[in-house]
Amino acid sequence: MTQNRDQGTLGDLVLKVRSKNAGPFWVTIDIFCDRPEVFARVRNTLSSATVAQLYQVPEQLLKRFDIDDLRVIKFSLPRPVIQGSAADRDMHGAQYAALLEEYPLT
Repeated sequence: MTQNRDQGTLGDLVLKVRSKNAGPFWVTIDIFCDRPEVFARVRNTLSSATVAQLYQVPEQLLKRFDIDDLRVIKFSLPRPVIQGSAADRDMHGAQYAALLEEYPLT
C-alpha cells in the first residue's frame, strides 16, 4: 500500500510536525514542508483560528510564524500548566505535535 502525501492528514502531507518547549510557559510546534507547493497549501489552508481551537487557547495568545525560506510554519502557544509542575503531563512538550499531525487537511 502506497501513501499519497497529497491527501489525508497534515502529517501525511508534510515532511515532519515537531513540538518542543519554548520555556516553562510556552510550547512551539513546527511544521516542516519539503516542497514549495506543500508549504503554500498548508499556509493557505491551516488557519491560526483552527490551531487555537485544536489546542483550546484564545487565538490572540497564539503566535504564528510563516518562514518562507525554510518552508516552515511555526506556532507558539502558552502551556496549559507550567512546565515541571505537578499537573504537567508532557515535560518536554513533545506530544503537542500529535494532535496537529492528525488534523485532516482539506
